[in-house]
Amino acid sequence: MNILGIETSCDETSGAIVRNGNVCSTVISSQLCHSSFGGVVPELASREHERLIVSIVDAAINEANITKNELDAIAATAGPGLIGAVMVGLSFAQGLAWALGVPFVPVNHIEAHIFSPFISEGAGHHAPEGPFVSLTVSGGHTLLSVVEPDLSYSVVGRTLDDAAGEAFDKTGKMLGLPYPAGPVIDKLAEEGDPSFHQFPRALTSQSQSSKSWQGNFDFSFSGLKTSVLTWLQRESPEFIELHKADIAASIQSAIVGVLVEKSMGVARSRGIRALSISGGVSANSALRRAMQEACDREGVMLYLPKMLYATDNAAMIATLANLKIARGLKAECRYNIAPYASFAAAARRRD
Repeated sequence: MNILGIETSCDETSGAIVRNGNVCSTVISSQLCHSSFGGVVPELASREHERLIVSIVDAAINEANITKNELDAIAATAGPGLIGAVMVGLSFAQGLAWALGVPFVPVNHIEAHIFSPFISEGAGHHAPEGPFVSLTVSGGHTLLSVVEPDLSYSVVGRTLDDAAGEAFDKTGKMLGLPYPAGPVIDKLAEEGDPSFHQFPRALTSQSQSSKSWQGNFDFSFSGLKTSVLTWLQRESPEFIELHKADIAASIQSAIVGVLVEKSMGVARSRGIRALSISGGVSANSALRRAMQEACDREGVMLYLPKMLYATDNAAMIATLANLKIARGLKAECRYNIAPYASFAAAARRRD
């Protein structure tokens, strides 16, 4: 079975082919037109997706050495994401599926991240077999979920305000770093001292004197952003420039510390021995290092995506569609799926 996956939820245009559960091709184009604005401009993102979608899909099909007529199903992100961006990929995918007379499978972008440990490139791939904790962390979402062996899942923690990726980007902007600032902070922090300044870690053991934080797996990063801003306003530009690497390392340490503590807390409280990280922030080297060290200490198996699959990509879209079909989803020739902007809207639609 050849499944074409299409992803356009934000500022990556991606197409991929999954054949019998294994990735045959993945093509990703990251938009560069947003850098001067300090963030993704929705209208520009939609226009770039429109400009690139045909060539990206053609490249994915050609790289897999098949033709459009050999496609057995098409899957695309239906949400959550920037609604205009989602509409481009969703409309294109449904139109192509209708033209070819093949089933269309709508995919939840966040669910695709959750199940990214199942992305396989062939022999030697190992996916979680039992229940596992999933940390999905990106610019727009920070979620902790428990995934059961039957692939059902429940969300046990989510951000109450800002996502971790947004905290990286916004604090990086305060330091005068280019957008997206997350990767820049990661690189800059390698030269800095993470103990240079202790920024707050909300809803953790370091933020509250009582034990009320225990069992609370939600996140909050708005206080961190405010703390960084007020602290920087008290310091001179010369001091900030001199210690920029130390400040970056301190910010990164605060964010990573919260993510690790919450994730391991879920695994510990549920007696779960497997954990995965997905989403764009899963590419952060400090997070990967700290989570691996924590998992090693507690005997938990850590599943990390390849860098290619850490950020938004169509391989995870096609992989989740393949998982659903393999587990009994009846893929129908239905082409009137509407997009949705938020994870909550998707949950209400399921309900």
